[in-house]
Amino acid sequence: MVTKQLLNGLPEDADLRRADSLAREIFSDVANKWALLIIEALGERTLRFSEVRGEVEGISHKMLTQNLRMLERNGLVDRTVHPTVPPKVEYTLTGPGRALRATVDAICDWTQHHLGHIEGARERFDA
Repeated sequence: MVTKQLLNGLPEDADLRRADSLAREIFSDVANKWALLIIEALGERTLRFSEVRGEVEGISHKMLTQNLRMLERNGLVDRTVHPTVPPKVEYTLTGPGRALRATVDAICDWTQHHLGHIEGARERFDA
């Protein structure tokens, strides 16, 4: 948890508690299910749009487009357009995107490890 002591000396833009901070905006951008799944799908690979869509089950064309643009805007994904007909567009994680992927991998591992506990808790809660 972020505390006031840990944030002393940091610029206001780095304070997640501030509604107007850049850190909160970035956190909000990348902490959505589609962004996390796209980051996981790209991994160490370069994929075309249709390949990313094939890896992320259930995502619509519109949501994939919006999330890839957001990830590119935040410097987490590189978009390369090859001058062919039709244009060939490829996506790959940048250095910061690969670093974020390590965190995404940890979240995936945590989910798999605790899935049984969470299912049990939900069953007890819903009963």
